[in-house]
Amino acid sequence: MRRAAAAADEVDLRVPLAKGVRDAVNKVFPTHFSFLFGEIALYSFVVLILSGTYLALWFDPSMTDITYDGAYDGLRGVDMSKAFASTLDISFQVRGGLFARQVHHWAALLFLAAITVHMLRIFFTGAFRKPREGNWVIGVTLMMFGIFEGFMGYSLGDDLLSGIGLRIAGSIILTIPVIGTWLEWAIFGGEYPGDVIISRMFTAHVLIVPGLLLALIAVHLGLVWYQKHTQFPGRRPAAKAEGNVVGTRMVPTFAAHSMSLAMAVIGVLCLLGGLAQINPIWHYGPYDPARVSTDAQPDWYMGWVEGAIRLFPPWLVSFGHYIIPVAFWPAVVLPLAMVFGMAVYPFIERRLLNDNVPHNLLQRPRDNPVRTGLGVMAVVFYGVLLLAGGDDVISYWLRVPIEECVWTERIGLFVLPVLAWWLTVRICRRLQRADRIVLAHGVNTGVIVRRPGGDFLEVRQPPPGYEDGEYDGAPVPRQVDERSLAERTAGSRGEVTVRR
Repeated sequence: MRRAAAAADEVDLRVPLAKGVRDAVNKVFPTHFSFLFGEIALYSFVVLILSGTYLALWFDPSMTDITYDGAYDGLRGVDMSKAFASTLDISFQVRGGLFARQVHHWAALLFLAAITVHMLRIFFTGAFRKPREGNWVIGVTLMMFGIFEGFMGYSLGDDLLSGIGLRIAGSIILTIPVIGTWLEWAIFGGEYPGDVIISRMFTAHVLIVPGLLLALIAVHLGLVWYQKHTQFPGRRPAAKAEGNVVGTRMVPTFAAHSMSLAMAVIGVLCLLGGLAQINPIWHYGPYDPARVSTDAQPDWYMGWVEGAIRLFPPWLVSFGHYIIPVAFWPAVVLPLAMVFGMAVYPFIERRLLNDNVPHNLLQRPRDNPVRTGLGVMAVVFYGVLLLAGGDDVISYWLRVPIEECVWTERIGLFVLPVLAWWLTVRICRRLQRADRIVLAHGVNTGVIVRRPGGDFLEVRQPPPGYEDGEYDGAPVPRQVDERSLAERTAGSRGEVTVRR
C-alpha cells in the first residue's frame, strides 16, 4: 500500500489529477425527477451506438438487384435489393440479429422522445435563460440531427414502407425553388431512386451524423458541467439563493442513481426488443414504386410533417411563369420556421422582458403563464398535425369520409392551439391566486375554535418557510405540518448546498 501510495504521489506530481478528480467527485447534481430525461436520452444513445455497430457488421448497403434465396420462405424467389436481402438475413439468420434490430429501433424512438420531453422541461421551467441560451440552441440542433438520423436509419432497409417515405422526401426536395432539382440529383446521384442513395445514407448514418451527435453531446455536457445545473427553489434559505447549488454529490449518491437508471433503460429496451415487434419489413416486402402499403405511417417524429402536407390547401404561388409547388410551404417552410422559432425563442423572450440577469433558479410553469401557454399551444399544434398524418387510418376505422376528417383537422389546427393557450393561461393564473391565498391566510388545518364573541373560526397555519408572506418561487405547502411547523431539513433527503 505504501509503495502504491508513493507511486500515486509521483504520478500526481507530474500529472496533477487529484484536484480535478476531487472537484468531479464533489460536484453537486439536482434531485428532481425531471432532470432524468436528459440522462435517459444519453443512455439510449449509448444503446444506439452499441446495437448499430453490431448491425453494421452484417448490413450490405447496396441497391444491386438480386433474387432472394434466403431463410424466409414468404419472399423466396422475389427480386429485391441487396440492402433489403441483408436486412432479412440479419433478422432470420444472424444470431441475435432481429433482437438487435428491434432494440436499435426502440432505442431511436426513446432517444428522440427523451430529448423532446427534456426540452419541454427546459422550456416550461425557463432553464434556457441567460447564461444557457447557447446550450438550448445546441439541444435544438441535437434534436434535428436525431430526426435526420432516425429517418435515414429506417430508410436503409429499402422495404416498401421506408421506400415510400424516401419517395416523399425526394418529392419534398424537388419543391424547393430554383435549387430543388439540382439538390435531388446531387443527393440521389441522378433521378430518383438512383442506385447510390442507400450507400450514401449508410455512410451518413453510421459515420457522419453519429460523429456530429457525439460532438454536440460532448459540448452540451461540457457546458452543463461548467455552468452547473439549474434547480428548483426550495423553502430553505440556502435553496432560494441564485449563487448556491443544491442537490446530492456525484459520489456516491448521484453515481448510484445514474447507474441504476442506465441499467433500467437498457433493461426496458432489451425487453421491448425481445417482446414487442417493430418494423417487420418481411410483411411489407421490397420497395416497388408501383405499390403502396396500407396503414403506411412514418415514425411519430416525422408524422407531423406528413400531416401538414395533407392539410395544406392546394394553393399555387407563381412568379410569372415560375410556380412554387404546394408542398413547399408545409414540408419545407413550416418545419424550418418551427425549428428557427425554437432556437431563437430565448433571445426573443430576453429582449421583450429586458431580462439580462443570469438565472440559476428555475421557474414553476404557473409563474410564467404566457410562456407556458405558448408551449402548450405548440404541443397541441404538433398533436393535430400528427393526428392528420394518419387521417386515412382514422377515416377507415371510424367509417368517416376522408374529406370530413381533413376539414375537421384544418379547423382544429387553428382553433385548438388558441383554445389551449387561453385555458393554460387561465389555469396558471388561477394557481397563482391559490398560492397567494395560502400565503395571505395560511394553510387550512380543519381545526375549528370558538372565539370569545361566540363565533367559530378555522385555525390556519402559516406556511413553513413563508413566515414573511412573500412568494419566491418555491412550492407553497397545502397541508398541515404535523411536526409543529418544523421545516424539513436538507439532511433528511441527503442534499448538500455549495457555492457556485
